Amino acid sequence: MLELDANAGTPADLIKDGTDASFAADVIEASKEVPVIVDFWAPWCGPCKTLGPAIEAAVTKAKGRVKLVKIDVDANQAYAGQLQVQSIPTVYAFFNGQPVDGFQGALPPSEIDAFVEKIAALAGDPEAEGLSAAIEAADQMLEEGAAADAAETFAAILQEEPNNAAAYAGLVRSYLALDDIDQAEAVLNGAPAEISTDPLLEAVHAQITLAREAANAGPVTELQATVDAEPDNHQARFDLAVALHASGQVEDAVNTLLELFRRDRDWNDGAAKTQLFTIFDAHDAKDPIVLNGRRKLSSMIFA
Repeated sequence: MLELDANAGTPADLIKDGTDASFAADVIEASKEVPVIVDFWAPWCGPCKTLGPAIEAAVTKAKGRVKLVKIDVDANQAYAGQLQVQSIPTVYAFFNGQPVDGFQGALPPSEIDAFVEKIAALAGDPEAEGLSAAIEAADQMLEEGAAADAAETFAAILQEEPNNAAAYAGLVRSYLALDDIDQAEAVLNGAPAEISTDPLLEAVHAQITLAREAANAGPVTELQATVDAEPDNHQARFDLAVALHASGQVEDAVNTLLELFRRDRDWNDGAAKTQLFTIFDAHDAKDPIVLNGRRKLSSMIFA
């Protein structure tokens, strides 16, 4: 199981009794890492007995995104005085070493939950950040050729968040890098319906299509010779484009398809345009080859 929520701790880590002596460490310094809520209370305070457990429950539910420090004002008056605590219960929230919010008196549980969630959100969502970091790490593995390790990492991410389109797309790309097209397609087909139209999944769908074509691509040299000898052989020109893309010559493949489109845009039910869109979808939308290819195709279509 991939560990993504490193900030989550035990209840003892999240909720503690503080003192004036420990305030700097428990609140000021700790709030530089995660928001800290301070509950100023006293044993004789009736509303405190209701508010305290409600805040503890809300903080526990936040799973490490916020901490709680409870300070008995009868025994610890220094910081209560500095913060001008005039009645109890009084609650302050600290983030980055500074008080950022607070309230006095008891609140209904729903309002307490909302307050704690608002404070927890100040530092973002550690789980989401952890997922993002894990995806970046897996992408780096894939770029460095460690496709099997990348696949394991993407699969672990999906155990944590089954609807993560980036992880699904990464897992598909990993299997493509391992030359396992069937498994890549099986993974893609297993993606939840909610994310099936995500651009990342549409991109890997196009990559699968191109990978299957590449497996049957002919030799570039022979196809180029055929096109040179027979300029109107549209099938040979189309097959040349497939072979060029399969060999990593993406720009040449795009230019070859553009030339085919210029010669006969309706050939084989517009196969040149369809293939161009497949290539565009399979690559980064900001890739200069894609941007230039789309511009040239548009100018031909609307000429």
